[in-house]
Amino acid sequence: MNNKKVFLLLIMFAITQVLFPSNMDAENTRIVDLRILETTDLHATLVNYDYYQTKTDNTIGLVKTSSLIHQARNEAVNSLLFDNGDHLKGNPLGEYLVRIKGIQKGKIHPVYSAFNYLKYDGIAIGNHELNYGLKFLKTVLKGAKMPVVNANVYKAKTNKPYFKPYVILKKNVVDIQGQSHELKIGVIGFMPPQIMRWDKANLEGKVIARPIVEAAKEFVPKMKAEGADIIIALAHTGIDSEPYHPETEHAVYYLSEIQEIDAILAGHSHGIFPGRAYKDLPKTNIDEGKIKGKPVVMAGAFGSRLGIIDLQLEVQDGKWKVLNSTSFTRAIADETGNPLVKTDKKLLKLIKPEHQETVDFLKKLGL
Repeated sequence: MNNKKVFLLLIMFAITQVLFPSNMDAENTRIVDLRILETTDLHATLVNYDYYQTKTDNTIGLVKTSSLIHQARNEAVNSLLFDNGDHLKGNPLGEYLVRIKGIQKGKIHPVYSAFNYLKYDGIAIGNHELNYGLKFLKTVLKGAKMPVVNANVYKAKTNKPYFKPYVILKKNVVDIQGQSHELKIGVIGFMPPQIMRWDKANLEGKVIARPIVEAAKEFVPKMKAEGADIIIALAHTGIDSEPYHPETEHAVYYLSEIQEIDAILAGHSHGIFPGRAYKDLPKTNIDEGKIKGKPVVMAGAFGSRLGIIDLQLEVQDGKWKVLNSTSFTRAIADETGNPLVKTDKKLLKLIKPEHQETVDFLKKLGL
């Protein structure tokens, strides 16, 4: 073959590559879209009902948030659902189940019945979970069918974690080419160290609380060493840029500096992130829902919103990396209180007995 023919063949090959590029790279590129869903600070608000005013309230209630959960899951190929703590105490239903009825042996607390029904992938312990005492909490947690995490509360006598600090979930995910992969997802939880003052009577001599960021710096490398592909922080703590110190209550801003944490679910302060309240926070992008480049979401309180973080993951040098991300929340009602979603009737039926008992008890008290 003479040089002229070789040259023409090379030109033709180059043209075909431009017009009809090889699919080899696309086939070898592993990109996974992963949706992370958050509820936080439910405070036992399972039903869209105001016990104090004895009337329906469509701006609150997990029976409403549940519809957003179903919708968000249906929109995604791969998704995970977490609760970020403060789910047991905060309204008459929670009080009735502790002070009056109690939780009989073998019975499941309705909050955990709801979480089991919705198939939560993990939950964090918030500071208000401790208000009824460690014994009560230990009893009701037996009904939760998902991992429960917290990394900064320790047993006072042994100086070992009181709860499981973290878990590594093995999740089968499907990439954009339709191929299945096993993703190892590390999930770690935190709560404010102020619990030792807020709940001194319940906790003194039994547990101690460590600073949030210091606990994260201890356990996150261990999670990576154990094979976590990505790490999600269930951070029952708010967002504030005030200088960090060991007793910082709102520590999300500084958790975002830990490189190995890939996404942060925030809570505790009942704020909405991304949201206008945080527009002047340094190094924060409320359009993308990022703090210092890290995706963060905080879904208000009482089931009023669902938090969503969408991650796009790609394998780079044999490791999963976050390629793109965005965070946002969805509301169950508009600004005037009109419902935007229907009630999850199956969930309502599941938890209605305890709800009705609470309503009846309040009526007996003349409330």
